[in-house]
Amino acid sequence: MSANPCLSCGACCASFRVDFDCSELESQGGRVPDGLAVELTGRLVRMRGTDHAQPRCAAFSGQVGVKASCGIHEWRPSPCREFGERAPMGIGDDACARARARHGLAPI
Repeated sequence: MSANPCLSCGACCASFRVDFDCSELESQGGRVPDGLAVELTGRLVRMRGTDHAQPRCAAFSGQVGVKASCGIHEWRPSPCREFGERAPMGIGDDACARARARHGLAPI
């Protein structure tokens, strides 16, 4: 079995805005650490760093295309969970391919 290509990618963590409901924050009974999110509206928050001109999630560790990991993988917000569930390891997923292309990486 081949290694998980996501462990050497991380392009999604450095390409997209990550907005989610504030109920996913620790202070609201969820699991996402409050310090990693910024408030957008009364109900909507965004992962810190994902709204920059060159997005990079504050929970992302490593270098895109070399070695990647999520510092809160077990507690990541629903958009991150859903991204990975749309297609196993992003294989065949258009959003994955767009994120990889943004960083000069070929599709998986």
